[in-house]
Amino acid sequence: MHYRVSGEGSPVVLVHGLSGSSRWWRRNLDALTRHHRVYSLDLSGYGSSRRQRALTVRDSAALIGNWLEAEQLSDVTLVGHSMGGHICIRVAAGHPQRIENLILVAASGLLKASAYRTALNLPRALVTGRKRFVPRILTDALLAGPLNLWRNARDLLKDSVQDCLPLITSRTLVVWGERDALVPLPLGQLLASSIAGARLETISHAGHVVMVDAPDEFNAAVLRFVDGPRASG
Repeated sequence: MHYRVSGEGSPVVLVHGLSGSSRWWRRNLDALTRHHRVYSLDLSGYGSSRRQRALTVRDSAALIGNWLEAEQLSDVTLVGHSMGGHICIRVAAGHPQRIENLILVAASGLLKASAYRTALNLPRALVTGRKRFVPRILTDALLAGPLNLWRNARDLLKDSVQDCLPLITSRTLVVWGERDALVPLPLGQLLASSIAGARLETISHAGHVVMVDAPDEFNAAVLRFVDGPRASG
């Protein structure tokens, strides 16, 4: 698993989604690295780790959990988008002592659909997102290859995180794009209501790739949650 490190401060770990790469966080790094040490991961099979075979959601979660332990990272803010959010739910449930803040961005863990039906929503998801980002989506999908994408799509749609949600003790923020065509907003509302103390932040005019479609609003929401005043009790 390849990763990039930038900035100084408390650790923030960024986990991209299906067909993504660490480059999907490019519009967020300047804001996050001002006060945090940011680890941008390339999951096995994607980005700079594309020569490796893609792992299942559960195996990716186990790998990230082992990596956190090996690096002795603590008080981590773990941020995951789509499939990355799905993976991060399992990491937070399995390593609560390492994860202080959990930020789930359009996470796929409660999505129930066939891979075929989900694929039919891809054109609409591209249209509702930032058009200039489409070449990056297509390039990263091509680098990952159809076999990795198909394996991971089938796996994440079979893997529900419902059993993990009661085990999450981290402060949790759920971030969703109002126009998400791949993982609709009602799933974000359900996810937030299923995690004790979780907050939901909806970003209007954003689609599935929230941190790209509305980077300023996304960055502000994340930093308010991580660095802002804590609620008493």
